[in-house]
Amino acid sequence: MSVQITNWRSGGPSAASDVSPITLLLHGYSSDENDLPGLVPYLPQGLTWYSLRAPVDLENGGFAWANRVTPGNPPTADVELATDSVWEWVEANLPETAPLIVIGFSQGGLMATQLLRSRPNRILATVILAGFTLDANQHADSQLAEERPKVLYCRGLQDDVISPEAVNRTLVWLKGHTEPRILSYEGLGHSINEDVLADVSDYLNEKLSVE
Repeated sequence: MSVQITNWRSGGPSAASDVSPITLLLHGYSSDENDLPGLVPYLPQGLTWYSLRAPVDLENGGFAWANRVTPGNPPTADVELATDSVWEWVEANLPETAPLIVIGFSQGGLMATQLLRSRPNRILATVILAGFTLDANQHADSQLAEERPKVLYCRGLQDDVISPEAVNRTLVWLKGHTEPRILSYEGLGHSINEDVLADVSDYLNEKLSVE
């Protein structure tokens, strides 16, 4: 069994160099590639970006990276298949030396962590928006625990979609494997607001200025 990414949107410079950072936007459960490009005007300018459509076509509309059996705890096999599908798309469509900035919302936030946990050397920056981590060891976890890359994790304190168990799991993993910037927002549910976007922009500007 395999899944493939066949649809996406893109924007930014028409001819980025082989070493220019490229931003991947990964949407949440039951959405599509049109959901997150609205964030682009709030990000550092001049970045090439791609917004991918998740490969699982849901019967009730929209797309997903993995089937949702238990909220915040999708089947490991489904998530790993989706992770492979993103890397296959990257290899087929992007310069092999371009570092990646990965921004994911909800289940897309899970996928942002999956890319980091599978090929950390390719990832310049990871942004998890109202997302979570997979409850299974991944092969690059030990490398991350040593290197501790800086990761941004933003969530609304009134988010009732991602379960407390999934949130706690994510916090434990982040603190054990990364140098996380963990930000929470009073009055925000399972969503993104301008305060979140300002913090994302600050984080990315810092990462880009270091590189």
